[in-house]
Amino acid sequence: MSRMRIAIPSDGEGGLDGVRAGHFGHCDCFTVVDAEDGKITGVATVANPPHVQGGCMAPVNLLAGHQVNAMIVGGIGMRPLMGFRQVGISVYHEAQTREIRPVIEKMLAGQVPEIRDDLVCGGGH
Repeated sequence: MSRMRIAIPSDGEGGLDGVRAGHFGHCDCFTVVDAEDGKITGVATVANPPHVQGGCMAPVNLLAGHQVNAMIVGGIGMRPLMGFRQVGISVYHEAQTREIRPVIEKMLAGQVPEIRDDLVCGGGH
């Protein structure tokens, strides 16, 4: 895990001092963090397109286009999870911490597990 580009669904303006959205599909934006050898090397935000029913693949394509290779979510449905896996984006689950900076620090320390299929949300949650 030497170089990563990590996306975190974020409320409001996002950024390292922002808060993670509870469910990726309804976030305002994605905070995108570049990290190398366990250290943050860059931070950007990417606006999330409006979420419409059945439009869960739009963020998948958006983040794949930004060369994201990991995402940390508090919740996600099976359909977009499968989409992220198909485009090579690993999805990690962290539902306890809402602040983005500590979530990233936990991720870089190897303390955020990949999401298990039994933690996936049903539609519309």
